[in-house]
Amino acid sequence: MKLGLIGYGAIGKHVEAAGLENIELVAVLVRRPRQEGVLTHEPDRFFAHDFDAVAECAGHEAVRMHGQRVLESGADFLVTSVGAFTDTALFDRLLAAAKANGARLILPSGGIGALDILSSAAVGGLESVTVTVRKDPSAWKGTIAETLVDLDALKAPHTVFDGPVREGARLYPQNVNISAAAAIAGLGLDKTRVVIVADPTITTHIVELEARGAFGRFTFREDVAVSEENRKTGKLVAMAMVKSVRQLASTLVVAA
Repeated sequence: MKLGLIGYGAIGKHVEAAGLENIELVAVLVRRPRQEGVLTHEPDRFFAHDFDAVAECAGHEAVRMHGQRVLESGADFLVTSVGAFTDTALFDRLLAAAKANGARLILPSGGIGALDILSSAAVGGLESVTVTVRKDPSAWKGTIAETLVDLDALKAPHTVFDGPVREGARLYPQNVNISAAAAIAGLGLDKTRVVIVADPTITTHIVELEARGAFGRFTFREDVAVSEENRKTGKLVAMAMVKSVRQLASTLVVAA
């Protein structure tokens, strides 16, 4: 299987380093001028390749700029920056491109688990879904949270957002893509609640998911180590992308 990557940071480098069986990394599209090995900053050079799948690891703007072109080429498109789909027009446009070209828009589990349970529960009907994201104050540097609270002076957990995922994922595009994935798997972006907390008492990323519906009720909690390359994301995100890419070419697929 021929794979392309968009982005070569905390996630992309781990996918390359994994050396996945039956998968050839053909090209990597990066932002800054680079022409070395499989890396290129030129979209036309990147898309000159024939891909079976392309994995996005570069942020919302990369989804907006390149997603449709990936799908129109007939390649599957794996998106980590699921929060980009708070833009309904973009989501609809990519779904239409996938359908028209026999490709798939794939939303990997990324940094959150239990999406298999949540999407299964949605079949029978969901009443409520809440995602709570807790990260230490440094993870919220460079976001709107800096205008709401003095992050450096925090002594106790402080909620910087509590509301629908559509708004929360738009305001915090690098931090809560996981909430958008949960929303699309379940009740949708407008009916799923996200609570975003800057918490000086922790050094990890804690995500809690609670859902109620016809199936009953479940809660999920993860406490993950922070990526050395990017404090806004957890190590699990890169691991999950490796798993998702591996499954594209695997004869055994678990938790599809």
